[in-house]
Amino acid sequence: MDLLIVEPIESEVLSWLQARHRVRYAPELARDARAFRQTLFNVRAAVLPPQLRIDSEALSFAPLLRAVARIEPGLENIDVDACSRAGVELVRGAAATAPAEAEFMIGALITLLRPGAGGGRVTTGRELASVTVGLVGLAPAARSLSAMLSGFGTRLVGYDPTLHASDILWGRWRIEAMGLRELLETADAVCVQLPYYSRYQGLFGERYLPQCKPGQVLVSTSHSALFDEASLAMALRSGRIASAWLDSVEPGLLDPGRPLNGAPNLHTTSRLAGYTQESRVRSVWAVAQRLDEILSQTPPLARELRVAVSPPHGPVSGPAPLSAQPDDLPVDGAVVVDDDDDLDPPPPPPSAKADEAQLSPSANAEPASDPASR
Repeated sequence: MDLLIVEPIESEVLSWLQARHRVRYAPELARDARAFRQTLFNVRAAVLPPQLRIDSEALSFAPLLRAVARIEPGLENIDVDACSRAGVELVRGAAATAPAEAEFMIGALITLLRPGAGGGRVTTGRELASVTVGLVGLAPAARSLSAMLSGFGTRLVGYDPTLHASDILWGRWRIEAMGLRELLETADAVCVQLPYYSRYQGLFGERYLPQCKPGQVLVSTSHSALFDEASLAMALRSGRIASAWLDSVEPGLLDPGRPLNGAPNLHTTSRLAGYTQESRVRSVWAVAQRLDEILSQTPPLARELRVAVSPPHGPVSGPAPLSAQPDDLPVDGAVVVDDDDDLDPPPPPPSAKADEAQLSPSANAEPASDPASR
């Protein structure tokens, strides 16, 4: 079997893949993890829903597996390090949702900066033209977001652990590079778009949140595990953070007994930022075309043979080593993204290349250690 599809996809995309490869379409496996693992033995690529986890144990059932794909945002169900060691490529339509995510963050910023967004808050609102917005992580959406905010006349500052302060990308996107602490002390509003890896867990905690600019508003499309719950709750209750909007909340985060239960001025949504008809079409085609490339160019060899001739970390569209503390700007050797990369093409025809499947600097960076612990 060439391709196992467990995530429901559009019929025209499924037909296009079936015309090119041996495909099994089995959404029912999302409810049976044991049957899913047993099916992996002769699978070369798989499209997964968030319910199914890929880790070292699952990979041991899949000697031929060359790629795993996610259509929807998020990689919480995929052990990125295990895939990297096994030479399994992670395929995502990361840039496909960028315009939708940028629009969502603009709307959230305007909402939080207006009077009344923080419940009983009685202070006057702010206009985007008069505030400084900090971008944490230059995900694909950051390019669209920076262009939109520049149109309002907003001052932009940014931090990304994979980019040196002298990188030409900062100038191209009209963003002033800063260290993480300086950014939080400077910005009136912060947009967090860092991809989540276990080493980033609790990055925004007692080391940084107490230092943020008083009255700051926060919008995050990153996984909520980036935030230390107790520290965020304290910042909200003290008013240090006027209001926050988290779009990717882990289950149970607001349950009774958890620090954020009943926290004032906290807005949560369930990954609505990139959920539009247009982004869905772009994403599914980007993933399908990248999988077609992989399956067409790669012979069905067992992974042990393939890893023997692969680079040490395999051909993973994942992170590269992190060499900077969040307090400092990154060192040389960071990833550079070509300014000519088109982040928002129209839905491609079946014959087009899937440029959207390529990841941004943040998504291509693998932190070598937890930056919050150094």
